[in-house]
Amino acid sequence: MLVGEDKPGIGGEPLPGQKLKPKYSVFPEGMGSDAPAWVAFDKQVLSFDAYFEEEVPDKNQELYRIRHCKMYFYPEDDTIQVIEPQVKNSGITQGTIVRRHRIPLPPPHEDQFYTIDHFNINIEVILYARKYKIIDCDQFTKNFLRKMGIRLNPPTGRPDDPYTKERQKILDSMKPLRPYERIDTLKQFLEHDGHVLRFFCVWDDPESMFHDPRELVLHYYLSDDTIDIKEIIPVNSGRDAVPLFLRRDKLPKYAPTGLYQPGTITSRTVLNVFGKLVGNRGHYILDNRKTGAVHQEFYRDSDLKIGAVINVWGRKIKLCDCDEFTKKYYRTKYGIEDFTPVPYKALPPPKPEKKFPPYTGFGSEEDSLCSCMGLLPKPPQRDFKKFMEKDRSGMESNILRFLAKFVTDSPIDKDRKFIISYFLSDDTISVFEHIQRNTGILGGKFLERGRIKKPGQELFKSEPSEYFKAQNLFVGAKVCFHGHNFLLVDADEYTFNYMEKHANEFSVADIGVILKKLKDITEPRSREIRQVFAATDPEHTKVIEYDPFRNLIVRITDGAFSEHEIMTLGRYYSVRDEYEMDLHFRLAAAQEQLKKNSFENFEQLSAVLIYNDREKCGVLPHEMCRTICKSFKLPLADDNLQALLTMFEDDHKQVEYKKFVNGLNWRENKIPACQTIKVPLKNEDDWSGQPPCIPVKGIKYLPLLDDLFGKEE
Repeated sequence: MLVGEDKPGIGGEPLPGQKLKPKYSVFPEGMGSDAPAWVAFDKQVLSFDAYFEEEVPDKNQELYRIRHCKMYFYPEDDTIQVIEPQVKNSGITQGTIVRRHRIPLPPPHEDQFYTIDHFNINIEVILYARKYKIIDCDQFTKNFLRKMGIRLNPPTGRPDDPYTKERQKILDSMKPLRPYERIDTLKQFLEHDGHVLRFFCVWDDPESMFHDPRELVLHYYLSDDTIDIKEIIPVNSGRDAVPLFLRRDKLPKYAPTGLYQPGTITSRTVLNVFGKLVGNRGHYILDNRKTGAVHQEFYRDSDLKIGAVINVWGRKIKLCDCDEFTKKYYRTKYGIEDFTPVPYKALPPPKPEKKFPPYTGFGSEEDSLCSCMGLLPKPPQRDFKKFMEKDRSGMESNILRFLAKFVTDSPIDKDRKFIISYFLSDDTISVFEHIQRNTGILGGKFLERGRIKKPGQELFKSEPSEYFKAQNLFVGAKVCFHGHNFLLVDADEYTFNYMEKHANEFSVADIGVILKKLKDITEPRSREIRQVFAATDPEHTKVIEYDPFRNLIVRITDGAFSEHEIMTLGRYYSVRDEYEMDLHFRLAAAQEQLKKNSFENFEQLSAVLIYNDREKCGVLPHEMCRTICKSFKLPLADDNLQALLTMFEDDHKQVEYKKFVNGLNWRENKIPACQTIKVPLKNEDDWSGQPPCIPVKGIKYLPLLDDLFGKEE
């Protein structure tokens, strides 16, 4: 195409012989998408069914040939592609007839190209002097052409190739000169290759010396209807291990029936038509009726079911069970739902009880027991999971500490104080004696850390000994460690908090269990008990001291409650607001503790808190702030840290972390030490066995009575 041939002449009039293209399409300006064609019509193809006639001058059997093809039009770039589908045994090179490209119109318009406007149904198009007749198109193409404003013509029929039609007639009229029998097993093989039915069988051999049943596994191969059998040989049975009990083959139903001559059993039967009349030679054809053939019946899948007895070359084998694939196959094909297995295995003899020799006294009991487990002794295995869960992590010590004293009448030993530490990671116990001046007794380590056996057990016995557990230690309990009797009189704050958090493990710290136990004892005397509590509070303050409360519980329950249970009740219904220190004193004590431990990472702590504040609202959840402080190993006890975070909470229980960090920063916002701090804050590791730093003083008894007997009307 020449440059500028689409430009008009002077005055906008077309030149002689010039055809100007319209500026716009058949659609008004502004309709449709403004995207380019290669974007708007991306991956859209118009498909047409067409055919063309091809002359065959070199053959007398046919004068022309009808060749069917597919014509594809790509609206994104107006390219056309013609493809002829492959026809088996056609003898013609088929495939792509016209590769994809823009095709010019036939002369005299060869300067233009085919567009979508040149295509319709039941029309002829000429591509490079070859005439194609379009007979139909797919539904997408029809919808596309209708949207383009093209009125579709009705589709036409597809003509048949005369030579192909004549060849088919010849093939249909041809008959074989002799009968032909086709045995096709390919379909069965392709459908069921790898599909195997498995049955568990038993053969009760009557001729066996010991008359023991032999377990077998039968495999039925659906691809060719063959069977093989394998024997399950028990350990130390004395039988030789053979690969197969029956090799894979078709299994006849009525075997053995005797020997057949060679050639008797064949897949085809042959007849001698002429005998020896013609040239002393025979003429053979296949016999479809199988005259004189020997028919054998073989086991099929329909013959196999649970409980059936099959004949395996004279051996009666009983099918007792099958696997899940076999059950699904029979359920789908034959509708069988009953797959109750037939019991064929004798009950195993009871295992003899394994008895261990008694403990010899050398080494630990666990180590001596491991030497009885095998020829190669192995050291006893520790509970590593428990060790990792209960080992010290940050400020969580996982150590329960109790204050104890001797249970004795000796005036010298009566005032001695001990700290009993129970390590939850490995259930070991250590005892330290509190150093007291001018007593004449050297304090310090009293008992090495280790597991302690409960008293009253036999030393040399086969059964493992019982050791003290965490549930055996609580305030008011009496324990005996190697002949020394201790009375637990108190515990630190961490111990009380841990036992209350894990109330499912410690019944003495479970407020639900304690209330139920107290309710069962006091419910018949509810009115009397209310009067007793009211008499203890003559000023009607609804609060009583801990000591009168303890004496009341002991008198009401007749000593059925331990000291720990009474303390749990008191802690649960205590008046905490009366003895909680104010923010000024608590921050002063916390700063003093941080200063002693040289903690100065306030900028990093503030940066991490700001980073976790995704919404930049200046507040974070209480538990998240506690976790971040623990990750920085803030040298504060957990209860003190919890109290400080609670003081900086807003109305929505969110911690204002900037004020919290500024309050702890003893470098920039130092709070002067005050001599009026009544209760100093202590780290958990500094507990010396004295009473708790914040004792339970006042107890609200009305909520306790309401929980026990209901609200009084």
